[in-house]
Amino acid sequence: MSQTVNEAKFISFEGTEGVGKTTAINSLCQRLTDAGIEYVQTREPGGSPFAEQLRELLLDTKTDITDDTEMLLMFAARSDHLAKVILPALEAGKWVICDRFVDSTVAYQGYGRGFGNSVMLQKIEGLISQFVPRLPDLTLWLDLPVAEGMQRAGKRSAADRFEQQKMAFFERVYQGFSEQYQAHPQRIQRIDAQGEAEEVAARVWQAVAQKL
Repeated sequence: MSQTVNEAKFISFEGTEGVGKTTAINSLCQRLTDAGIEYVQTREPGGSPFAEQLRELLLDTKTDITDDTEMLLMFAARSDHLAKVILPALEAGKWVICDRFVDSTVAYQGYGRGFGNSVMLQKIEGLISQFVPRLPDLTLWLDLPVAEGMQRAGKRSAADRFEQQKMAFFERVYQGFSEQYQAHPQRIQRIDAQGEAEEVAARVWQAVAQKL
């Protein structure tokens, strides 16, 4: 099925650590392939060669930077990612499926690092308005209790710079996602991430089919 610019959709997946985003994204992409829909699967931070270099720096446990520096590096990576990957794909009529986008910056840098401080949130919102010309058509927030997600994440490879944070940090991140969901109900859909992967995938597909 050929795609046009007007048909191209931008979908982002959000959530705290260990919620199953990768599995859910792969399942959705297989559904799109079966439906004959062209898409680009990408991630943040990262997605473009330069942004992937910044990703390595941001996730490296040896990286020692301020919270403001971290936030600015996120937007530097995002700006390149948008220019090199996301916007060209959408203009070519392809769907974009992205593992994290601006909502993660609000949650992790605004709430996790900044404790929901209005000054930090205003900085982030200002950068979004200046450097993010396109928001997702649909954001799927995979909602899972923080403790359960951290237990899942602990079974994976060695913890990166973010995964090493304490539980209180991720509780604040969760609050950030929850408050964004309440503030943007037309764009952000909550997906219950508990249960088997197949069940979560079915919920994701239902949300996509109903919305887009």
